[in-house]
Amino acid sequence: MSNETVFLKKDTTANPAPLGLIGFGLTTILLNLHNAGLYPLDLMIVAMGIFCGGIMQIFAGAFEFKKGNTFGTAAFLGYGSFWLSLVAIWLMGKMNLDMPVSETSMGCYLGIWGVLSVFFFISTLKGKMIGKLVFGTVTLLFFLLSIANFTGNHLIHTLAGIDGIICGSLALYEGCALIVNGTYGKEVLPL
Repeated sequence: MSNETVFLKKDTTANPAPLGLIGFGLTTILLNLHNAGLYPLDLMIVAMGIFCGGIMQIFAGAFEFKKGNTFGTAAFLGYGSFWLSLVAIWLMGKMNLDMPVSETSMGCYLGIWGVLSVFFFISTLKGKMIGKLVFGTVTLLFFLLSIANFTGNHLIHTLAGIDGIICGSLALYEGCALIVNGTYGKEVLPL
């Protein structure tokens, strides 16, 4: 018989996923209201991209890392970095750095994020329906935006905006549902 004592450590840290999902959802909705043609690209979207889309998701990804969640770490750090890089492209483009951004390079940029999103989507197939919907719509969003940049087609850009509003709304719902369900200790809002 062994005299070893086994200690179990209980994880008492908060779930970081709602933070990342809310940051992603809010920023995605607001950018895609622009993509759908409701208002021009402006400072509000830039600020949301830096602080909510970027920094909030970076924090969520770092906390997912601490919890040992590889998918959450990769998704939140990845999309947080996407938002920060997108804002950098916009701002640096306005600084006359003699490094223009072409429609082709933006099409490639958005397309490669679509490819990454396909793999995130595949990872959601064993999970809840809401994750499949969020990652399915974000994958479609990146590919529609990529095609719109390659072709200059305004209709495709508008359709991307509509898909983006749906995607952001789903992510926002998921983040809020996780908070509500966690507060009540049961599934109040279905996922």
